[in-house]
Amino acid sequence: MRRLIVSAIALALAGAVASPVVLAADAAAPSVQAVTGTTQLPRNVRPSHYAVSITPHADKLAFDGKVAVDVDVLEPTRSITLNAIDMTFASATLTPRGGKPWTAKVSVDDQAQTAVFTFDKPVPAGAYTLSMTYAGKIGTQANGLFAIDYDTKAGKKRALYTQFENSDARRFIPSWDEPAYKATFDLDVTVPTGLMAVNNMPAASSKDLGNGLTHVVFKTSPKMSTYLLFFGLGDFDRATTMSGDTEIGVVVQKGHVAQAQFALESSKAVLAEYNDYFGVPYPLPKLDNIGSPGSSQFFGAMENWGAIYTFEYALLLDPSISTQRDRQGVFGIAAHEMAHQWFGDLVTMRWWDDLWLNEGFASWMASRTTAKLHPEWQTELDNVDIREQAMSRDAAATTHPIVQHIETVEQASQAFDAITYSKGEAVIRMLEGYVGADTWREGVRRYIKAHSYNNTVSDDLWHEMDAAAGKPVSTIAHDFTLQPGVPMIKVVSTACAGGNTTVQLEQGEFSKDQPNKKPLMWHVPVTAQVGKGAVATALVADGKGTITVPGCGPVVVNAGQGGYYRTLYAPKEFQALRGAFAGLQPIDQLGIMGDTWAMAMAGVETPANYMDLAKAVTPDSVPQVWGEVVDGLLGLDGYYRGDAARQATFRKFATARLAPELKRVGWVPRDGEPAPVKILRPQLIGALGSLGDKAVLAEAQRRFDANDMPAELRKTIISVVASNANAATWDKLHAQAKAETTPLIKDELYAMLSTAKDDALAQRALDLALTDEPGATNSAGMISIAGRNHPDMAFDFAVAHKAQVDKLVDSTSSARYYPGIGSSSFDPAMPGKVQAFAEKYIAATSRRGADAVIANIKYRTQVRSERLPAVDAWLKKNG
Repeated sequence: MRRLIVSAIALALAGAVASPVVLAADAAAPSVQAVTGTTQLPRNVRPSHYAVSITPHADKLAFDGKVAVDVDVLEPTRSITLNAIDMTFASATLTPRGGKPWTAKVSVDDQAQTAVFTFDKPVPAGAYTLSMTYAGKIGTQANGLFAIDYDTKAGKKRALYTQFENSDARRFIPSWDEPAYKATFDLDVTVPTGLMAVNNMPAASSKDLGNGLTHVVFKTSPKMSTYLLFFGLGDFDRATTMSGDTEIGVVVQKGHVAQAQFALESSKAVLAEYNDYFGVPYPLPKLDNIGSPGSSQFFGAMENWGAIYTFEYALLLDPSISTQRDRQGVFGIAAHEMAHQWFGDLVTMRWWDDLWLNEGFASWMASRTTAKLHPEWQTELDNVDIREQAMSRDAAATTHPIVQHIETVEQASQAFDAITYSKGEAVIRMLEGYVGADTWREGVRRYIKAHSYNNTVSDDLWHEMDAAAGKPVSTIAHDFTLQPGVPMIKVVSTACAGGNTTVQLEQGEFSKDQPNKKPLMWHVPVTAQVGKGAVATALVADGKGTITVPGCGPVVVNAGQGGYYRTLYAPKEFQALRGAFAGLQPIDQLGIMGDTWAMAMAGVETPANYMDLAKAVTPDSVPQVWGEVVDGLLGLDGYYRGDAARQATFRKFATARLAPELKRVGWVPRDGEPAPVKILRPQLIGALGSLGDKAVLAEAQRRFDANDMPAELRKTIISVVASNANAATWDKLHAQAKAETTPLIKDELYAMLSTAKDDALAQRALDLALTDEPGATNSAGMISIAGRNHPDMAFDFAVAHKAQVDKLVDSTSSARYYPGIGSSSFDPAMPGKVQAFAEKYIAATSRRGADAVIANIKYRTQVRSERLPAVDAWLKKNG
């Protein structure tokens, strides 16, 4: 699953307790092989096959279902417990193979999300079929089977889709809805004639029933976890291509196939690359990517085996509005979800504790593949930003290890975060660099081959890596996955003799909010380089180390930025790097700026160091480095919010730094310009607009009024205008949003209405979000976006209207959604408000998101009071 930055968490499951049990690895021979697992269900019954029949009633937001589950009863029992929610049961029977059915009494526990089937006498161990007739609900948010209403030129239409990760298959099928309960699936559906039904597998048959309905039967799926099952229904078009023996398809709303062509072509190239890399060919006959209007606060795409689900903004490229960043995003998200077809679908983590085996690896594989297949995009430089996202979260007291203990559904939802994704990816990249790319690939291939169609824990991977590498990769891996936090490598001193530089290192721990914390210890693979000389490597253990680097001159530690650690230079060494900064490799410039920013904001070193680096960036620097300057200056500007005089002084410097670069890049895209320049241009325009640069504001308004907006800049120009809008401009944007019939553009316009800096207009956007007008899946995003400029207003509004807002938020998101709205506040009262909300509405075991928001507000308030004076002093000195 590809998460969004704004995504949130969780469906509370009060009373469900996870516990270690013995799980039969093979139901046919449970005594032969067993593994320890975590569960919320009894382990006395195990499913092997589901035959599911569904009749949706989209107009009534309901469906009828029948399911026959082949099960093995492993020990005598009077009851069978499985997962179900929002269901009513008409009948249930248990039939022994070759015997007569037993009637079951059904008891539903909505709080535990279970259905218990009890019998008049004990059921002996053996093989049975559990058959159920039931009815369920179709939602309007992305949980279970849900409906999306969207505009077209022919009027409003409704499509149906499913979203089951992490624990929502139980809304569609009464099932053993845990990843370790793998089974095969047969799905058949009775649907309105003329609509397209989509499943993980191709259709085996389709029969017109003659009454406006068609019966579609799909082929049997491979053995897989419940959360990977998919069903979609709508007025769709499908385009296909072939990659070897696999049919690759895109399924989108009718008339939009052309906008999915890039995704289709990209998928073909990615599948060929993955078949080669993993050494195990993709095993299903087809691989569709299904595009859907709308959005979620939890995710952007989902890796259902053979039927990836992706929101349109992450799949389609509209020539009137899409950008180079969108193009790269489409490729990266498709590559991420396709990597899951092996890491997650073919081989699945046993329980949510090891979710990173899915998400960290899919993220790493997508980054690696994007850089390989599109070197012209220079996306390898993005690896530093990925690492920064992880370290920012990991350096707080509220962090957690990559491998984490999960007990409830809500906690499982909260596991989808920057630690699981970005830290997981960064640690994999570091380990790959440590053992070598070829050796790492061999370990991955061994792992995939050994565990296909089964479930694993992290040590299954490390076992194969140790064997492939011939050295204990697991020692380093355990340090970085089983304990939280960010190592800090301190460059204590450097000395040059005989053409080599000896570097003395110490290992501590970088923390944003625990300055006196006793540091944890890691085995840290360290790289170092002088100039463009050879890269030296060493393993720092027990807190100290020495590395000898060929050449004499300023030393870059973490050369190539593949390591997951902060680097703190002694003052003399930092000044040497500062003087040589313009000549360093771009990736090292980015890494040094990232480290310096983080440590300056945490008070480990002076903010003047970061300002010196921002000033040292030259017109010859690559666009990505200028992008880092943009982000840093905007970050500082945000800390000045509410202090007009000091902010004006800072903005004078920031504008003077960025405006010449925009002049050099220009407003008008040039034919053949590099992709990074295409991305930098809107970054600069957006930043200068945020900084209040009068020339940029005037030009953006002129282009908006004249409708003179190149596609690459349309979103940026509208964003600048919307955030600075007066009432008349806001009304004009609102009218455009109401009139728009293309969901991809319409959704974007409604989001922009929430960016207004004006208090009254922000309130209008909040009020609008509670109406039916924006669309059921857009409204929650509007409230969250309003919170960026107006956190106190938006948070208070959401809490005051919680009953209405709850209907707009997918249940997997709610526990983190509400606290997140207030996360950019500087109000001293906000931490107390978030705490009070959490105590009232969020289970005590599931408040990580709220705790992180509270800690971050306190941290940012400290930065504002304790770090900005040093920036003020630097500005006074440097002009």
